[in-house]
Amino acid sequence: MINHFLQEISAGHHAYWFLIVGIILLSYLLEDLAIVTAASLAAQDQLPISLAMVAIAFGIITGDFGLYYLGLLTRKVRWLRYKTLTNKYFKVVQNRLSTNAFLNLFIIRFTPGLRAIGFTLSGFFLIPLPIFLSAVTFATTLWTGVVFGVVYYLGTRAWLQATQYQWLLIPVGVVALLMINRIIRRSISRESL
Repeated sequence: MINHFLQEISAGHHAYWFLIVGIILLSYLLEDLAIVTAASLAAQDQLPISLAMVAIAFGIITGDFGLYYLGLLTRKVRWLRYKTLTNKYFKVVQNRLSTNAFLNLFIIRFTPGLRAIGFTLSGFFLIPLPIFLSAVTFATTLWTGVVFGVVYYLGTRAWLQATQYQWLLIPVGVVALLMINRIIRRSISRESL
């Protein structure tokens, strides 16, 4: 896969670089939009599937690692470390996150609204980096594969390619993902009551 990736980039397709960098940067802001955009570009043959998938995975995983690293950095702020480590609620969160960390990080990856705080706290609570990266990589691969696959499949359908409105796949896909996130968030908040 890496050889194929390097062959695609070195084949003289300079526009690929701009698309790859754009997808990576977009994934730092809005992951779902980046996944839908990359899948749409691949479906329209603007970017090979392998490059689109690598760009998405790289962007999401490095963004998640950035949150983890932010947590490590915040540990160095003395008053913040004191406040959190003496707070009984933070001890509960630390115990829950540390107990079966892989599964908890995997679940956090799919729970809307928990990713940023959960991954930052993982760094703050010194969850071992190999466990963090393996959980994040596995969950990211699963989520990206499903969303990318569905959008790519729809984008390559003849009825959609025959229309001039193929670009609508991106906003429709993003709205659908936002609605799914909202439904998940509501069902989680109801269960916690």
